[in-house]
Amino acid sequence: MSDQGGLHPAQPFPEAAREQVVKAQLRANLRQVTTTIRAKRASAVDELPHWEALRTLGAATKDASLAKLSERLLQLERSVKARGGHVHWARDAGEAREIVARIAEAHGARELIKVKSITSDEIELNRALEERGIHAVETDLAELIVQLSNDRPSHILVPAIHRNRAEIQALFNAELPGEGELSDTPAELAAAARRYLRRKFLTTKVAVSGVNFAVAETGTVCVVESEGNGRMCLTLPEVLVSLMGIEKVVETWEDLAVFMELLPRSSTAERMNPYTSFWSGVTPGDGPQEFHLILLDNGRTHVLADDFGRQTLRCIRCSACLNVCPVYERAGGHAYGSVYPGPIGAILTPQLLGMHDANANTLPGASSLCGACYDVCPVKINIPQVLIYLRTEANLQKGLTAEALALRGMGLAMSEGWRFEGALKLARLGQGPLVRGDAIPALPGPLAGWTAARDLRPFPKEGFREWWRNRPAPVNAAPPGVVQRAEAGPTPPQKKEGGPFGAVPSPEEPL
Repeated sequence: MSDQGGLHPAQPFPEAAREQVVKAQLRANLRQVTTTIRAKRASAVDELPHWEALRTLGAATKDASLAKLSERLLQLERSVKARGGHVHWARDAGEAREIVARIAEAHGARELIKVKSITSDEIELNRALEERGIHAVETDLAELIVQLSNDRPSHILVPAIHRNRAEIQALFNAELPGEGELSDTPAELAAAARRYLRRKFLTTKVAVSGVNFAVAETGTVCVVESEGNGRMCLTLPEVLVSLMGIEKVVETWEDLAVFMELLPRSSTAERMNPYTSFWSGVTPGDGPQEFHLILLDNGRTHVLADDFGRQTLRCIRCSACLNVCPVYERAGGHAYGSVYPGPIGAILTPQLLGMHDANANTLPGASSLCGACYDVCPVKINIPQVLIYLRTEANLQKGLTAEALALRGMGLAMSEGWRFEGALKLARLGQGPLVRGDAIPALPGPLAGWTAARDLRPFPKEGFREWWRNRPAPVNAAPPGVVQRAEAGPTPPQKKEGGPFGAVPSPEEPL
């Protein structure tokens, strides 16, 4: 198990995507869900005339917090401890897994419940706990579906987006004990999951949660969710462990208010989130009596150090960019090979891992650069620009390749007009054996990728420069160096004064 957990793609994106796009049911599921969410989100956002100003404020608030991240985290630590909580610092996934396992073992827990934690997927927490004899139970309905099927999440907001009702029905009938034969009715499936999870809520001593935001001035931790399972996890167990990426901290409640307005409309297309939970340390006799906050780095400080790439850390995990991305809609989340799929995953994963990772550095190519992701991002992360920036970094990692040499050659040929014209003449001669009729259907060697799905037009027999130089002189053209003067015409009418729109004709003049 790697120190950075579930971030590592097992194969390059082009290979993984090729395997996924042929799955017709997957594409149908993705198209239906993303289309629905897109329409609902657009309607929810259109209700706010100040939406663009709110996006700008969200970006500025995040940037201000990131600019003083060290101070904010130390302030958060002091505030949590002052309210009876414990704070742990984890440099990577391995340290974070060890902290959670030690806390569970200290309380003799062989089972724990989890909620709202894509960060726990990032560090592969469930697998690490199983190796130590501790079973983690996912309480989010979609996460439970993924867990019971030994699958992986494919969406940030809807982890089981790639599953349909028939698949979930078969899964629950096989995996949920004592439920009998369930139909594929959503209400019946949800009720079966509720009964299964209610028993876990009432009998489990330790819970693990993620963190949407944390307020440094009061030590308050926030989780937003839509099913109520989070409220159960955050109030019923005796011990609560919250795993938080260090970029989630903001300074004040006023800062938090901005994101409470941005996040629901961008993610679930709701004016207000159904379940929003806040807690500050420990309250005697009310809720968990032991609280641990784990501050996870796992590559985030490397992203923070990059002046251009650090805007990625503004992300509030709303998934709006996934729902508008044409590449994600066709390839699905599993093609990205990381717990962070879609456009945000294409820039976050390679930065967290480092661009030296041979599979992760193919993710910035998973985009058409249409810009839809930037248009919907509630905190204005310019994802297309970061993608281009990372593509440059990926090319630098390759060193001096045949592609790099070819591009240098093209740059040299295009630097002077006479060079470019000469290169075209050579290309016209060299294309002879490849031309079939009026097209080049296949290129040789490494260039074959260009013609795998398209034909190329051959170079014309005469280039523009040659045509321009050899064209016949126009009739009545002036000799070179002589400027023709236009013949004198009638004097244009003079502008008259009056009126807000300029001249007003007199009554005697025709309109």
